[in-house]
Amino acid sequence: MAAFVGRTRELKSLDHLLERVRSGLGKAAPGQCILVRGRRRVGKSRLLEQFCEKSGVPYVFFCASQQGAREAVLFGEEVAQSSLPGCELFVDSRPETWDAALRTLAAAVDEAGPTIVVIDEFPYLVGQDSSIEATFQKQWDRLLSKKPVLLVLIGSDLTAMEALGAHSRPFYQRGTEMVVGALSPVETAEIVGSPTAADAFDAYLVTGGLPLICDGWPARLTMWEFLEGALSEPTSPLIVSAERVLAAEFPAEAQARSVLTQIGAGEVTFTNIARAAGGLQQMSAKRSLDLLGKKYVVAKELPLSTATSHEARYRVADPYLRFWLRFIGPYMPEIERGRGDRVLTRIVRDWATWRGRAIEPIIREALCRLSPVTGLPAADYVGGFWTRNNIPEIDIIAGDASPVAHKLAYAGTIKWLDNKELTQADVHQLVGNLTQVPGATAGLPLVAVSRSGVNATGVVRLGPGDLIAAW
Repeated sequence: MAAFVGRTRELKSLDHLLERVRSGLGKAAPGQCILVRGRRRVGKSRLLEQFCEKSGVPYVFFCASQQGAREAVLFGEEVAQSSLPGCELFVDSRPETWDAALRTLAAAVDEAGPTIVVIDEFPYLVGQDSSIEATFQKQWDRLLSKKPVLLVLIGSDLTAMEALGAHSRPFYQRGTEMVVGALSPVETAEIVGSPTAADAFDAYLVTGGLPLICDGWPARLTMWEFLEGALSEPTSPLIVSAERVLAAEFPAEAQARSVLTQIGAGEVTFTNIARAAGGLQQMSAKRSLDLLGKKYVVAKELPLSTATSHEARYRVADPYLRFWLRFIGPYMPEIERGRGDRVLTRIVRDWATWRGRAIEPIIREALCRLSPVTGLPAADYVGGFWTRNNIPEIDIIAGDASPVAHKLAYAGTIKWLDNKELTQADVHQLVGNLTQVPGATAGLPLVAVSRSGVNATGVVRLGPGDLIAAW
């Protein structure tokens, strides 16, 4: 198994909850519960496995597998082979319902020290039996919360996991919530061995920080060397991960998949997306976009200024999926017949143009994380500005609210090209365009972000090394 990298914040949070269990020994209710959610393949299970192994306390790790009534039996078999002190109770009793399994679990845990119980893909259980939530809530309240247990419920269905903590649901206010995202650009760079901050961002745009893809990137290979190898192997994680995620998220949603494909191909407006997806009716397109948004696959953005705008744009939220939809998904037949070289040629040809757009939301996120940047006012939100005909279009607009700010903090321009500086001419163009942005006053601070340096005055200059410090 590849070395475990990153996740410092998440591991600290889990350690804190385990310590609360440990410090609660002898009290009425020392148990703690945490609901962990995150998109498929971001490394939730690996994170919890690492935590359990490092904790030094007895634990059981069970992954639901959509086997209906047998799940409780399978859970019992897992406990029977675990490090729990009372695991033999499951050998003797073999409970066949979750109610019985949880009662037996409460009897099996150690009263003298903490125990970790992890149930992965919990939404599978809920989807098969709607009474499961109430069963867990009942046994948690009556038995497990009174034991030194850290109960971890994990799920990849973000909507389902969010709903678990809703006011109307049995588990309301019974669990701490944790969201596990992809690896950061810094963590990605550490795994793949990126020599520079600029290379780290390139690796992040290709892998999206997904651990499985990063682990498949041999250390010290350049991005182009990695792509050449991955594209020559149809079963490589770079090739198959997106299709597996989409098949799990949208098993019967061909229309949503079609809409997503058009966004991945570069369509950004509602009208153009609907037209490109086969001339969808307005309500059909809206339902698909709502579903994609609810699944956190597509992000809807509005221009940031001090005026209201309805010029929404849509983009694929995950960098890896965005890369896959543009360069890999449409050309799977070529890859499968051994012509990954043709796909690579296409990526080389279009990379600079695609990257220039794909890097923008990552730069905006970095600016938010870094706020306040030296020389710039603090800003709670960083977005962009555009009009219906994209005249003007401004890469960076920062303000105190979004999408309608009370006051703008600063504006900026991005040039993310190899061996091409951002010049004074680019700054002059930015200043001219700002005259058409509601709320942009004379003297608004300016920032220039470039991959290859800034040769201009009157701006705060930022490069890859400055931005990666955000993580």
